[in-house]
Amino acid sequence: MRKSKSSRKLSATQARELLANLRARFDKHPDRHPGERWEEIEEKLIRQPEKLVSLLEMEESGGEPDVVGRDPETGDHVFFDCSAETPKGRTSLCYDRAGLDSRKEHKPANTALDLAETMGIGLLTEDQYLLLQGLGEFDLKTSSWVLTPPDVRKRGGALYGECRYGRVFVGHNGAQSYYAARGFRGSLRV
Repeated sequence: MRKSKSSRKLSATQARELLANLRARFDKHPDRHPGERWEEIEEKLIRQPEKLVSLLEMEESGGEPDVVGRDPETGDHVFFDCSAETPKGRTSLCYDRAGLDSRKEHKPANTALDLAETMGIGLLTEDQYLLLQGLGEFDLKTSSWVLTPPDVRKRGGALYGECRYGRVFVGHNGAQSYYAARGFRGSLRV
């Protein structure tokens, strides 16, 4: 995971407020992280202030980050954006810089991959997106870009996920496309 390129620093008050919001969400949704203890996660976050900055950026852009599990090999806790719909502050984005550069007109301001890198987070992979959908109903009215395998991207495409008609779909578009109802969901390891 890349470190956030943001030079942003959190004040003690901002850090306390963010940790309180994350704790409240953690407590409200125990089914997303059975057997995990908030105190352990909070200790890790306090030792990694750059992760707190990334989580604040996820929060401020509408992502509602929450712990969705732990990597059994590394012990890292994994946060995903768990907002009901794709984060509102991260929509109308091409998939990547090559997609944006290929547009002749009506270019959006940014790309999903560039914004994620700036925030210090990763896009959900297809498997992670399906895992998220197993935790509830997400993207019933919106869709979210997912990390696209190189062989698909090499052919000009990019993947997105959504839930319609009671089913989860992973579809494709040209990487240069963008929509007001499509953003991206991020992941962060702590």
